[in-house]
Amino acid sequence: MRRLAPALAILALATPACADTLEEIATRGMVITLPDGLELDLTFAADGTYTGLDGGLRGRWRIEGDKLCTTSNLDPNERCEAYPKGKKAGDTFEADAPEGHLKFRIK
Repeated sequence: MRRLAPALAILALATPACADTLEEIATRGMVITLPDGLELDLTFAADGTYTGLDGGLRGRWRIEGDKLCTTSNLDPNERCEAYPKGKKAGDTFEADAPEGHLKFRIK
C-alpha cells in the first residue's frame, strides 16, 4: 500500500479544473489506473471522507476553488490538484504525474 501513497497526489494535471468535474467525482467516485495496471477505486462520501482498496485506504477530501484537496491514512499531507473541465460520469482522462502515467475514469 505504500507504493500507492504517491498516486494520492492525484493527480498532477496542468489543465484548469471546473466545478462540474469535481462535483461528478465527489458524487460518483473515480477509478485511477496506476502505471502497473493496478486500479484504485475511490468512493467519496458527502461527509468529506473517501475510501479505496476495500477500506484499506481512508482519507478526507474537500473542494477548494477549482481543486480537489485530499489527505489519507497513507499520506497525511494535503494535496490539492486541478482536473480537466467538463468531465462527466463515464468520462476518462489521462495525466503524467510523478508516479508515472495515470488514467482516470469518473464512475
